[in-house]
Amino acid sequence: MSDRHAERHELQGRSEAELLWFQRRSVIQAAAAWVSMGGIGAALAQGRSNIVELTGDAMVNGKQLLPTQQIQTGDTVETGPKSNLIFVLGSTSMQMRQNSRMTVERGGSLNAVSVLRLITGGVASVWGKGRTRQISMPTLTAGIRGTGVYAEVFKEASGERSYFCNCYGVVDVVAAGTRSTLEAQYHKAVIAQPKAGGGFELESAKALNHTDEEQEFLARLLGQRTAWQVSGQKSNKDGKGGY
Repeated sequence: MSDRHAERHELQGRSEAELLWFQRRSVIQAAAAWVSMGGIGAALAQGRSNIVELTGDAMVNGKQLLPTQQIQTGDTVETGPKSNLIFVLGSTSMQMRQNSRMTVERGGSLNAVSVLRLITGGVASVWGKGRTRQISMPTLTAGIRGTGVYAEVFKEASGERSYFCNCYGVVDVVAAGTRSTLEAQYHKAVIAQPKAGGGFELESAKALNHTDEEQEFLARLLGQRTAWQVSGQKSNKDGKGGY
């Protein structure tokens, strides 16, 4: 199917405006400056910040995060209300939504992420090819190879739900004692949520709270393109993963 299909997403606790952050002039300018500067390699060589965009308030290791700082592996990062944080760490680009908290654990080097541990909130990310890394959530763990994904933790009275969308590529997911391989050309989503009688169950899900443009933006920061940009094809954004 061609990209004549309109992209659709469902919102849960988010406004349409929050999903349109990439349209702000400041973000477009920041991305252009990042790419023209030479990306993460140039930032590290010049001792510059790896933060591409920061709006609102964010904390790193319990202290106020400044746009001139560098976020490193081992750091715990938290965003406040109406905040948006975009940064690049090694071969991974990330966009944290408001009211989110995560830790980026160190891999084989200072700038290599081994585990993105999402505690609450939502984060979109694009990962360059390499050895398997992980996204860890309260009720779900995903093994990342080289792909674009969106993860979100929903905290509700009935318990936590871990939502995960493999936007493109191949991801191994473990949740509720079940191991699944998610292979997607265009958004394949699952959710691990409480079940009646206790425990959790892994179910298929629709595409929630993220857009194609976000993934394209994050891929560009790494000098990459998404699967649908490469193929020139999209399908209905129903969370099933194929054309």
